[in-house]
Amino acid sequence: MDTIGVGLIGTGYMGKCHALAWNAVLPVFGDCPRPRLVGLAEVDADLARSRAHQFGFERSTADWRSLITDREIEVVSITTPNAFHAEMAVAALEAGKHVWCEKPMAVGFADATRMADAARKSGKVAILGYNYIQNPLIRQIGHMIDEREIGEINHVRIEMDEDFMADPDALFYWKSEASSGYGALDDFAVHPLSILQVLFGTPTRVFAHMSRPYDDRPTQDGGRRRVETFDIANVLFELGGISGVLAVNRSAWGRKGRIAIQIFGSTGSIVYDQERMNELQIYKAGQGAQSGYTTILAGPGHFPYDRFIPAPGHGLGFNDLKAIECRELLSAIEGREGRVVDFDAGLEIERCVHATAQSHAEQRWIDL
Repeated sequence: MDTIGVGLIGTGYMGKCHALAWNAVLPVFGDCPRPRLVGLAEVDADLARSRAHQFGFERSTADWRSLITDREIEVVSITTPNAFHAEMAVAALEAGKHVWCEKPMAVGFADATRMADAARKSGKVAILGYNYIQNPLIRQIGHMIDEREIGEINHVRIEMDEDFMADPDALFYWKSEASSGYGALDDFAVHPLSILQVLFGTPTRVFAHMSRPYDDRPTQDGGRRRVETFDIANVLFELGGISGVLAVNRSAWGRKGRIAIQIFGSTGSIVYDQERMNELQIYKAGQGAQSGYTTILAGPGHFPYDRFIPAPGHGLGFNDLKAIECRELLSAIEGREGRVVDFDAGLEIERCVHATAQSHAEQRWIDL
């Protein structure tokens, strides 16, 4: 195919990320159809028109359903709040569109299951926005594990922390509503779980505890409203003989975009932190008592870094990962192999999320 018609629903932070990716994917990779940015939907018609002009879309609408049924649109990006994902994704799939939906898949497991069923029935490509797995150095970690560079893996620790909800005086907003999900567990933990999935698989057993650092938050009218979600979650897990710890926190002062991974094996260990996303560290046993970790900088040898920059050490960014994800989606649409989290794989992440929430509620180990 020479071109592909694109629709976008939602124009906030992630909507802009998708728009940037659709605009960048062909210039960066050169081996995919040319995206034709056909239509954009927002709740407000004036905002929709403004965003369409900024993002490069041909037309706009305040009715997302009209975008779904537009015959010139072949793939739909869904970047709306979590509660709308299921309805929009199922409608798009039933209308014969491919779908690129932001994470988490849905607020409820039944809705996530409905989405996966709709994707299978449609025969269309439907993926979730887990762009951190696209980092060239996450791919490199997978290669190092496959090559047994640190021996037999026995323990994994993975953390995700940000501080956008750290201020107790910040106003209440939708991420503190129960309708958005559990909180950090499905807003955040799904990203580390996607990395675990591509490197090792999905946990088979979990034990969890979630907490609220603040019981309520101020509202616009000067009152206070009870926080209904959990901003902190800690999980013990087992995965194919590997023991693990997953810790996530949306109220961690000083942390801006941290996904920290420590992988321990029989002959060494690997360390990575998303806040320093262009480097990883490896330690190999037998290097002497005074030895430490060796730092590896991302470079052209770590595909697809070379498609962006011809020299090592210059660094990729978050939006570059989204462009890589867009390319992988287009590869899957064209029938080629794509490094994506499709709706079936996403459903397994959701299964783990809901089992973890059940573990917290019942205070016991849950088998998946």
